[in-house]
Amino acid sequence: MTQQEAVVIIGSGLSGYTLAREFRKLDQTTALTVITSDDGAFYSKPMLSTALSRGKDAVQLSTSTADEMATTLNATIMNHTKVAAIDAERRVVKTSSGDVAYKSLVLACGAVPIRPPMEGDAVDEVLSINSLADYARFRERLESAQRVAIIGPGLIGCEFGNDLINAGKTVTIIGPDPYPISGLLPTTVGRALKSALSTQGVEWYLGTTATAVNSNGTGYRIMLDSGSEITADLVISAVGLRPNTALAETAGLNVNRGIVTNRFLQTSKSDIYALGDCAEIDGMNLPFIAPMMAGARALAKTLSGNETAVEYPAMPVIIKTPSCPLVVLPPPRDAEGEWSYEGDGLNIAARFNDVDGKFMGFALAGDAVSKKQELTSLLPAVL
Repeated sequence: MTQQEAVVIIGSGLSGYTLAREFRKLDQTTALTVITSDDGAFYSKPMLSTALSRGKDAVQLSTSTADEMATTLNATIMNHTKVAAIDAERRVVKTSSGDVAYKSLVLACGAVPIRPPMEGDAVDEVLSINSLADYARFRERLESAQRVAIIGPGLIGCEFGNDLINAGKTVTIIGPDPYPISGLLPTTVGRALKSALSTQGVEWYLGTTATAVNSNGTGYRIMLDSGSEITADLVISAVGLRPNTALAETAGLNVNRGIVTNRFLQTSKSDIYALGDCAEIDGMNLPFIAPMMAGARALAKTLSGNETAVEYPAMPVIIKTPSCPLVVLPPPRDAEGEWSYEGDGLNIAARFNDVDGKFMGFALAGDAVSKKQELTSLLPAVL
């Protein structure tokens, strides 16, 4: 063993480090280890999609090195360390730097990009931006690029599209959806976002998918199933993320959409927990900041000896598209009902009521985002 039994966290993203901070507020003495395959620097991942127009590069987004985090947290940070396996019976994590024993183990493994099925000689040159290292590569490639094509008109694709437009780039967004962020926004609000970004210069190819990406010497040709062809200097894939469950699966933990946990964030092995984008907590995988923070605070209490179930209040999602500010708190996936709208243009307040007339969710655009607190207070807790 490389060290005494400890609370061990796999992952140094926002989930892992937030949990470590919350745990240290409650317990200053238990050994704490964070294992990460990257350099272990702290940064806020949600800032990646707005950093360009704010003039921040990858170095500036990193606010603490691994050594600084180790000092702040009184923890061992094992950076550039690959986890090979978890021996749940012996309570050991097998890594490229040796075996690490744990008293409690937390999987904060995040999510991995979904790669769309495409052909072509330049498919491997399509970028996904899911980490600080990815962002550094993106910024390096962007220096010689003016025309950027984004595959995926969801939340991340639209945030990056807005940021690129604000930075003076030419942007095309491609996807099968009828309007942007259709998985979260009702039709009228989604169309308002599309209109706002169009006004700023975004070109849309919706209702179609990219089938191939080929090099054309100085840039790329993107073939669509509609028969259209787009040229770009840089291609970004933003079709979505899926929970990173690979390690949990090989360890024999229960996995569904994410790593299955109860409300105590406890997996099917009682001394192994999961947090953040990789976790499916009480049947819900919510890859947003508010549920992660709530989970980190609850799990920190549990790990420090005060078993605490996570509670989710009503948690609106702020979408960082300054051309059309958005806040959404979608209704439950299985809710039956309809949307109603107030306002016009880019200033729309949408409310979702179920078949019995019960208020279940909202989406706010433009000036209507001022109603966020008022409408959130009317909704019940999620968990």
